[in-house]
Amino acid sequence: MGKDKSEKKEKKRKAEEAASTAPAGDVDMKDVSPPTKKAKKEKEEITIPLEDLSPLARPLAQKKLVKKLHKTIKKASKVRQVKRGVKEVVKGIRKGERGLLVLAADINPIDIISHLPVLSEEAQIPYVFVASKEELGHASATKRPTSCVMICPNLKRKAQQQKDGEEGGDDDYREVYEECRRDVEKLDAKIVF
Repeated sequence: MGKDKSEKKEKKRKAEEAASTAPAGDVDMKDVSPPTKKAKKEKEEITIPLEDLSPLARPLAQKKLVKKLHKTIKKASKVRQVKRGVKEVVKGIRKGERGLLVLAADINPIDIISHLPVLSEEAQIPYVFVASKEELGHASATKRPTSCVMICPNLKRKAQQQKDGEEGGDDDYREVYEECRRDVEKLDAKIVF
């Protein structure tokens, strides 16, 4: 124990000596550039290995289609024409709402969403899988990862009815939506078991 106290005193004495020998004037700072806003806005691309994806994830969207889908989901969530999560999506399909279903392929356990492709096929709603639930949640304007999103372009909400002047932005979103829907239907038609 006596040794520990002497070591502490020695360290304290060395620290005082170092402080007394340091210049008392201004200290030059290292040249550090402030973080740019581009770095904050630029999101990191999430890569998921193929073995982590579900074997049920067919048809899986390619990179170009994924970007289009995320863009469409962002625009649809701004006009509140998106259903997020399994519960809302199932309720929408059972009520007979039309749209495009986007599912995440990295859901574990897959049983959570395994019934959705069957429901959407019965209701003749096109569906597609994307690789990441985090990116899907980010695109649908939530902080949480989202397992599934249904874009319902004909959904009328109270907020939408009050703002009748937003038709210009809605037309652009519908064009991108129709493009995505056609691409997903082509994907679906190409798959042969």
